[in-house]
Amino acid sequence: MNSEIKAALDAYLSLANLRDDQYLFKSRKGYNYPINTQAVARLVKKWTSAINIKENYGAHSLRKTWCYHQRKTFGVSWEVLAKRLNHSTPAITMLYLGIQEEEVEAILLNTI
Repeated sequence: MNSEIKAALDAYLSLANLRDDQYLFKSRKGYNYPINTQAVARLVKKWTSAINIKENYGAHSLRKTWCYHQRKTFGVSWEVLAKRLNHSTPAITMLYLGIQEEEVEAILLNTI
């Protein structure tokens, strides 16, 4: 958990007033039920619509965006991301991250 997530979580927890037996992110059914994937997808669609993003985004978009930034912004290798994502094969991770053949071939142009 990075410092930004920790700060947001701390702020949420200070307002949520949860007991130990309650879920962190509750469903509309109450604290005895966790939020589900469909509810997260609806929230993401609501958030993107609120800021005028027209493309189709959902819960999985958050995961893929996180991976994109880990790889492109922070230089995390796809092998490490594959482990974090719990993918069963390198091919799945490469497809997931959008690694194209051109990118693979481009490394041949690097000089040592």
